[in-house]
Amino acid sequence: MDPRRGHLDPKDWKAFRDVCHQVVDEMVERFQATSSGPVWREIPEEVAQTFRDGLPEEGRPIPEVLVQIRENLLPYTLGNTHPRFFGWVNGAGTPAGALAEFLAGSINANLGGRHHSPILVEEQVVSWVRDLFGFPSGSSGTLMSGTSMATVTALSVARHRATRGSDRQAGLRGQPPLVGYASRDSHHSVADAFSLLGLGADALRGVGLAADGSMDPLALESEIRRDLEAGHRPFVVVATVGSVTCGAIDDLRRLRSLCHRYGLWLHVDGAFGAAAILAPEIAPRLAGIETADSLAMDFHKWFHVPYDAGCVLVRDGNLHRSAFGGRPDYLTSLPSGPASGEHWPMDLGPEMSRGFRAFKVWFTLQALGSRAVGEAVSRNCAQARALAARVDLEPELQRMAPAELNIVCFRYSPEDLEESELNEVNRRILMDLHARGLAVPSPIRRGDQLGIRVCLCNHRTSAEDLDLLVEAVLALGRRLLPVG
Repeated sequence: MDPRRGHLDPKDWKAFRDVCHQVVDEMVERFQATSSGPVWREIPEEVAQTFRDGLPEEGRPIPEVLVQIRENLLPYTLGNTHPRFFGWVNGAGTPAGALAEFLAGSINANLGGRHHSPILVEEQVVSWVRDLFGFPSGSSGTLMSGTSMATVTALSVARHRATRGSDRQAGLRGQPPLVGYASRDSHHSVADAFSLLGLGADALRGVGLAADGSMDPLALESEIRRDLEAGHRPFVVVATVGSVTCGAIDDLRRLRSLCHRYGLWLHVDGAFGAAAILAPEIAPRLAGIETADSLAMDFHKWFHVPYDAGCVLVRDGNLHRSAFGGRPDYLTSLPSGPASGEHWPMDLGPEMSRGFRAFKVWFTLQALGSRAVGEAVSRNCAQARALAARVDLEPELQRMAPAELNIVCFRYSPEDLEESELNEVNRRILMDLHARGLAVPSPIRRGDQLGIRVCLCNHRTSAEDLDLLVEAVLALGRRLLPVG
């Protein structure tokens, strides 16, 4: 019997080391060349077919696998490392973060709990976030896949508070209908969280907007009073720091005052916008975030940590643990050794098996420092202001929303075209930009109008990239205008 049967380490360590060195060299070259080539490429059918084979029974040499990666995977990624990727809200990543991913994989830590150094790394990252946003020492936090799951976790704690703890056993039986509030421009994951928590998306009230795209506090109070009169039980307000439409920031101080008046939980969705706390000229607009009951945010967006890495903070750490804590017998703690430790992250959320996400956050911030990340945020916001000003000066372009942070929504809009024609022209402009690999903004719909949404969330983007985008939109629009 082969004594190596059942062993999965390399048979030839030198050959494996040589492959690793080669891959690192290629990774560095790829980062150095992020500005070259198209942003995005259509995946040919013959390439797609290579990823439809069944599960291999026998392994292949790693160099052979790498050939498939080089030829069929790397040329056809989304392109969000490229400086002209403006779509949705995607972080651009960094070489330091990529290196951290490799190191974390070699450690292969399970961050559910127990006593080992990776837990200390996550604790330190959470303490950095807590201090950054001014949360008190008794608050708790944990890393998650992203703001969507962080929101589910935070709202679970808010529901736990509203039901006085009965939700863990009895669910919502016997409770008056719980309702919550968010702006009409809130992220769809908030409604998904209400659905997942058994509240139903209909229990989330979409509150009207102020002129700058933020939640209107007067409209919010009217909604709260209406629900109280109807016998419902308001329990949470979800504020937004950086709306996905225009980057609007809700007035957190006024919302905190309303929540205090009516006894409501204030949750802040800071998926990408919370990173603005690092930009000294923008941070004052986040005043009041330190008073939130919970905060959800992403590192993989404006902090440029590799996907995926989000975080939830909860002001009342004891309530947080009450909503999720409680371990089965096989996870009994001991006074010392690997089964010891007071802080087990699995007590703060639904995940028991958790990857070492904290390491790439820790490594990225250790390597870059918070000041450099904040400067990248400031630069993107300045670029958004410049782009908005350029759009406003162009007679053929029309801005569709305020440009409050790092997002600019506009459309090609010459005179004398019907709305349906304008929508079709802008749809084709977007598709042409994408197909040519020239730039990747995303589509945006505001009412009946279809337009172009540019989210500046890339530290590699230059003023020249934005000039190229505007000139391309104008050129494509003129070419696509209906004849006659």
